[in-house]
Amino acid sequence: MLQSSQHPGPRPSPLALLRDVFTPAGPPAPLLGQSRRGAVRRLPYVVAALFTAVLLPVTGTVLSEDYGLHSDAAALLAVLQAGPLLLAVRRPLLAWAVVFTADLAGALALMTVPLPEDRPWPWPPMGMFGLLLLMLAVGLRERPRTLVAVWLVTGATGLALQAASPERGSPLWLTMLVTGGLLLLIGGALRGRGDARRALAEQETISEAERARRTLLEERTRIARELHDVVAHHMSVITVQADSAPYRIADLPPAAGEEFAAIAATARESLTEMRRLLGVLRSEDAREDGELAPQPGVARIPQLVEATVRAGLPVELTIDPAPEPGGLPQAVDLSAYRIVQEALANVVRHAPGAATRVSVSAAGGSVMVLVVNAAAAGPDAPLESDGTGHGLVGMRERVRLVGGSLDTGPLAGGGYRVAARLPYA
Repeated sequence: MLQSSQHPGPRPSPLALLRDVFTPAGPPAPLLGQSRRGAVRRLPYVVAALFTAVLLPVTGTVLSEDYGLHSDAAALLAVLQAGPLLLAVRRPLLAWAVVFTADLAGALALMTVPLPEDRPWPWPPMGMFGLLLLMLAVGLRERPRTLVAVWLVTGATGLALQAASPERGSPLWLTMLVTGGLLLLIGGALRGRGDARRALAEQETISEAERARRTLLEERTRIARELHDVVAHHMSVITVQADSAPYRIADLPPAAGEEFAAIAATARESLTEMRRLLGVLRSEDAREDGELAPQPGVARIPQLVEATVRAGLPVELTIDPAPEPGGLPQAVDLSAYRIVQEALANVVRHAPGAATRVSVSAAGGSVMVLVVNAAAAGPDAPLESDGTGHGLVGMRERVRLVGGSLDTGPLAGGGYRVAARLPYA
């Protein structure tokens, strides 16, 4: 029996691992650069410039006068140990590498001169202060494994120098190592917290956009289902009329009969395609008898208002002039009913008991729908304090379907207004 074995890929070399650990985590963006406050964004530059201006002359003076190092060497080391602090605003890891290398060179240079008593070594006080500041900056920017590597390299180097010259050793390097570890830990925690907050804000933005898109698609799907019933009725009438034309019209020419037959065939094919589309739009559990019932229109608005009044909402209805049965296109008729239905539902949810006025009128080739409610009549809390926005999205889609316009918004007295114009001429 043959068994397949998976051979692991080649292991990365130690040099590649080291390069990966000490690769910066991201682009050279300034520390605190994502803050909305300008003062916070400028703070790292101010701090870096201040410490550079202080440490640069102090380091050169201390190395030359207190440690007995040659003035030229002391000046060079001062520039290399304090100057990169300005680089730490954008590249803290690179700044730490330059300063740490300069501190190591300074420690080796101090081994060539007699060390005065009570002077810390291998890191002078200014070098320790600069390293601690850079460790905090590195913690705010880099990945956890990089922080561990920085701390281990600092500790191992200090231990090696102590072993090389134990008579010069000072316990302050251990204090610096522990303090540096704490600063790395604090910086890493702050960085992780900031990344988590940004990721959460980004996810909330994406979720809100997806929620709005899903709401829009749901409303369009519902409108498409209702539109199918409207169009299917007309296509069925066309099919019946085209099929019955040879029997209703005497002495119909053969060419005209063939034309009517072609019209009927095309209409039946269109109905088949629409049923296929409806099968995609309708879910299996949504095939209920209610969806196959005739769609409501303006003539059903009085019944809708009566049901709303029974629910405890005082509503005044005006329909002028009342449209004749079948006088409005079914898409306009249905859209007017749905807009009134959704507007009254919003009043019941958000302003229970508010006096409401509904007006439907047809003039100039358009149906005007107006629903205005006053502020809530009593101290009753709204049934919903924060809506999903489905209602307004559905109104806009229905108005857009018939090429109309919609105007909604709060009133100065505390009420709300919904005005729609649905052209049909």
